[in-house]
Amino acid sequence: MTRLTRRYRISASHRLHSPALSEEENRRVFGKCNNPHGHGHDYTLEVTARGPVDERTGTLLSLDALDRLVRERVLDAFHLKDLNQQSAEFAGAIPTTENLASAIAARLSTHWRQTFPGPWPELDRIRILETRNNRFETRLAPPR
Repeated sequence: MTRLTRRYRISASHRLHSPALSEEENRRVFGKCNNPHGHGHDYTLEVTARGPVDERTGTLLSLDALDRLVRERVLDAFHLKDLNQQSAEFAGAIPTTENLASAIAARLSTHWRQTFPGPWPELDRIRILETRNNRFETRLAPPR
């Protein structure tokens, strides 16, 4: 089994704020990320696929196809956006990086088989590096 990880950049802004919490609780829970004017991140997105190497091509998947899928389903939706104001996924959710990873996983999973028909490759993992110290990961493929 081979894994391939491809990196992408997403620059986006957000404000972490929950209407279910008081102003004081929001400041305590989210700290500087609760700034009323929001703040931005230069996220590094890693998309990992896994599967056997195709004997005919010697590759796991088409990088062009993966890049097109990520561009159309993720980058066009989130890059250079205010996640609170310009993203349907966060109309009723807090745009934490945990929730961003889940939203990206859902977007890619929904269109994965259209891009990569057949049993392989599988979408294995979404990882987002938010800062030097914060990394978030969502695993998708069940072990075989």
